[in-house]
Amino acid sequence: MKNEILDVLIVGAGLSGIGAAVHLTKRCPGKSFAIVEARERLGGTWDLFKYPGIRSDSDMYTLGYNFKPWTARRAIADAPSILNYLNETVDEYGLQDKILFNHKVVDASWSSKDALWTVSLRHGDGSIGIVQCNFLHMCSGYYSYEEGHNPDFPGKADFAGPIVHPQFWPENLDYAGKKVVVIGSGATAVTLIPSMADTAAHVTMLQRSPTYIVSRPGEDKWALRFRKILPSKLAYFLTRWKNVLLGLFMFNLARKKPDAFKGRLLEMVREEMGPDVNMADYTPSYNPWDQRLCLVPDSDLFDAIKSGKASIVTDQIATFTKDGIKLKSGKTLAADIIVTATGLKMLTGGSAKISVDGKLVKFGEKINYKGVMFSGIPNFGMTMGYTNASWTLKADLTSEYVCRLINFMDKNGTPIATPTLPADGLIGTEPMLDFSSGYVQRAIKNLPKQGDRKPWRLNQNFPKDIINLRHKAVNDGVIVFSKPGAVISSLAAKRDEAEAIAAE
Repeated sequence: MKNEILDVLIVGAGLSGIGAAVHLTKRCPGKSFAIVEARERLGGTWDLFKYPGIRSDSDMYTLGYNFKPWTARRAIADAPSILNYLNETVDEYGLQDKILFNHKVVDASWSSKDALWTVSLRHGDGSIGIVQCNFLHMCSGYYSYEEGHNPDFPGKADFAGPIVHPQFWPENLDYAGKKVVVIGSGATAVTLIPSMADTAAHVTMLQRSPTYIVSRPGEDKWALRFRKILPSKLAYFLTRWKNVLLGLFMFNLARKKPDAFKGRLLEMVREEMGPDVNMADYTPSYNPWDQRLCLVPDSDLFDAIKSGKASIVTDQIATFTKDGIKLKSGKTLAADIIVTATGLKMLTGGSAKISVDGKLVKFGEKINYKGVMFSGIPNFGMTMGYTNASWTLKADLTSEYVCRLINFMDKNGTPIATPTLPADGLIGTEPMLDFSSGYVQRAIKNLPKQGDRKPWRLNQNFPKDIINLRHKAVNDGVIVFSKPGAVISSLAAKRDEAEAIAAE
């Protein structure tokens, strides 16, 4: 791709990017577009991670697309099944020739004079190519593919065995008959431990603090019943909405009655583990949904612990030793292999440098617009899923909105759309993600903000976003539509002035 001008450039060939391409194909026929993918294969998360047992932590009736029913039997699906679903989608919509692999976005610069993004792409051989587009849709996720979060544990160099981060799992790692310590208590840890337990000598989950862990059936019995008596699309639609509404009800209940909800979650653990369970290992210090709940399918983690093949230790690390980990309590954990399931490194816009009319974009200074765009950045969309529900629910709506926006610009002959703050800049801000999880808090200063009023606030609510993104008027008086030319300089100046006032 050299000096080509596209209508839309989609960045990332994972769940979000492939979905965005399908929506664009269906809703904006005739628009030219390409998907650029930094890696050599599609799939994003579901191809990158190779650790044992990798699976969805949401049901596939909501993690699947709204336009393509999930037809596999398992509701909680493993990575190969999800990859198969993605490849089917690419084949069904003829997207093979639209994906450019080994094309990494390193720089994207917007020109209001030309109404174009100029995007620099590093190819697999190290060369740099240029592509221009009117609209840039970032579907590259929220974390770095190059590095995870790796705390600098004392004595790390002293440990004699392998230290593995799940994001970079070695293909030839042999843990059969070995003592394994997994540091962490999040979704990755609770997936890894039961998957390794049958083969390893013993697997220990070493956690600094507990996480809420909930068991859920790996198969959705209602979905299977619906399929027997209803057409595939209708069965999928009903199952999807059943799960959406149930999830929303549970989330709202947790927020309104946190003590009662917490009590029920802990009671469920006792029911799983029996009366002699040490509840200190399962009782977080925070309220439910201050961080994501950890889902385990068919009680697999609880079963591994009850069988004696796995265990949980709640303590802090004093130092690594040659043979394991010494804890601050004075105890030691013997280990042949240590897995650091210590989290991800969050990014906004990937690792690319983004600039608007020569000014470098600092996302930490930007304010979210409808959960899709950002203040002062023209023709730029970003897919970010929900924190309290499946990622793809929001991804679908984001792509639908982008298509509506593009069609509106076409119809009105205004090829530039810029979310613009009030002229007086009087808008309160708060963090975009109201989450106490470590991976969020580590990145919070570099993440965009949300405002204190619509449309600058995030809903984290799928039904509300259906109204907001699918049905509300595109021209809402907040997003400024314009044409290239001299008038743009004036608009850019007003935009910069409003941004400066808001930053103060």
